[in-house]
Amino acid sequence: MKGNRTSSRKAIRYGLIILTLSLSIGVLSACSSRGEEPMSKNADVKVEQNKEQVIKLPEELPQALLEGRYNEVHARFSDAFKEQVSLTDFTDMAQKFTKGMVSFEQVARMQLNGGDYRVWFTPDKAKGILGVFDDQGIIQGLQISEHPGWPEQDKKMTSTTYNLPFRGEDWLVFWGGTNVLVNYHYEHESQRYAYDIVQAKDGYSYSGDPTQNESYHAFGQEILAPADGVVVSIVNDILDNEPVGVMNKKAPAGNVVVINHGGEYSYLAHLKKGSVTVKPGEKVRAGDVIGQLGNSGNSSEPHLHFQVSNGADLFQSQAIHIRWADGIEPVQGELIHAK
Repeated sequence: MKGNRTSSRKAIRYGLIILTLSLSIGVLSACSSRGEEPMSKNADVKVEQNKEQVIKLPEELPQALLEGRYNEVHARFSDAFKEQVSLTDFTDMAQKFTKGMVSFEQVARMQLNGGDYRVWFTPDKAKGILGVFDDQGIIQGLQISEHPGWPEQDKKMTSTTYNLPFRGEDWLVFWGGTNVLVNYHYEHESQRYAYDIVQAKDGYSYSGDPTQNESYHAFGQEILAPADGVVVSIVNDILDNEPVGVMNKKAPAGNVVVINHGGEYSYLAHLKKGSVTVKPGEKVRAGDVIGQLGNSGNSSEPHLHFQVSNGADLFQSQAIHIRWADGIEPVQGELIHAK
């Protein structure tokens, strides 16, 4: 039997990068394309007033924006989101963003912990929308963004083929892919192709008290070496964050194992305190247990941060697009069933 759950449970951004913009439900701030400032609140904005109409379903959002039904969209904002973004400011941003566009198509969807995350892009992938909805269809967060991307860098894959660093079913990609709306790491070269992965059952990453690490399906799961290599460094003494939601920004990676795979370095971060079973200089084979998944570092709930880079220093190296075994290409919202 599942524990008590409410729609207020926040699905959080999890990862290593420390930024001011949060993707937590009810906290995400709307932003103009590529960080441009919205127009003045005193701008002369014409808004079609029709209080009888309000978008009812998440899938209606892109078309409502294209048709200029900004008041309907804003009426669907949560009260907290309305306090952050006025109708006038939202209209300013939306008018500028949608100018010249004729359609959007949904490219990703993820449902987790009462949140419904949807990403739409224009057909040319030039602009995108991320909407975060609660289980009543109320808009808790909205991000609109241009997406120039780095297509040439995306083509450069790792030389080594990597296996999934865990076993079992129901592993959910929370962040992963080659655009900023499905993978917030993507904007930052040092973590561009990183993944944040949780374990989710029946649409929830936990069962029971959400403030306790032991309630999370991923907590304590064995983490495996993704390929043959030599352990470069470990951290094993960082406390796991508790209550869940409190983060340790002083040690972003938390407990971590770094493995050298012949000039490519894998990082397995946010491990459980005291669980690391390998030492620097030790040779490992693909599938060897190297520790357990935890909630240490800049982590808001138990999850694995995994990436491969061209150097041993996480923040001074460049992430590399991962070549996965069996040709898989996991993206946000995808459930992975490991062997």
